Amino acid sequence: MKKLILIGFVLISTSCSKDDNVTPTIENSVDYLFEDGFETTGNDLLELFPNDESRWSNLQQVDPDSGENEIDIESTITYEGNNSLRIYAEASDNTLSKADIEKSGFSAPEGSTVSISANFYIASLENLENLLLIDLECCSCWDPTVPNNQCPGIRLMMKDNDHLSIERGKILSSTIVQSNVAFPRNEWVNVVWEMKLSQDDVGINKLLINNQEVISENGINMPNVSLFETEFANNGIDFELLEPLFYERFQIGATANPTEFGIELFVDDVKFEITE
Repeated sequence: MKKLILIGFVLISTSCSKDDNVTPTIENSVDYLFEDGFETTGNDLLELFPNDESRWSNLQQVDPDSGENEIDIESTITYEGNNSLRIYAEASDNTLSKADIEKSGFSAPEGSTVSISANFYIASLENLENLLLIDLECCSCWDPTVPNNQCPGIRLMMKDNDHLSIERGKILSSTIVQSNVAFPRNEWVNVVWEMKLSQDDVGINKLLINNQEVISENGINMPNVSLFETEFANNGIDFELLEPLFYERFQIGATANPTEFGIELFVDDVKFEITE
């Protein structure tokens, strides 16, 4: 009988939404473009979630035991236009604190190029070590016979306090760390993350901060079927990633705040694109 396993390479465990074990009927979404500047009428957060799903899909808010996180529309601190998304994530305690917004309904297959750009304003001078800002995940690729869907994927994480880096623990690989540019605080910062997706070392990973390239490195950036099979086999469990593999969920905000501090940040002018 298959039993629960927590992948040892995962630095921070994350929860998935309640329908993560349902395989969506999504076709490969090459030449896909999604843009949003969080503009609303009267700072109404609900306007971000129209019935036709032309904007955002969901909010993720996991409050720690000791406090309550906040997600709302901001009209004072904006990059451009009248609004931005404000997020306040309490420090974690026994519960990992999360507060972010999610877009789904697309498919980024192996071989495609994904480009994510956004503007962040982090209103804090505290240590940001391990704060996560963006997740790109594949929940439907998890073996449905094994519990605790961990939604394999890649993430942007702060390392060495404030150096934004590419975290790959959930795909059983090491973090691509940069030490060239510290993330500015209390000002708008443009982040561009570009990837040519691959299960192998031919993947391309680029990260730019305020137009300065801080990472340009080949390497795996998708779940690898053989790596997962071997990792689980070492624990006596049969496991098989479902193919074809594709990323299907994009989250931005404080996708996890494992720091000992409450963090307030703002997000504006998000762009998510998939090309061949």
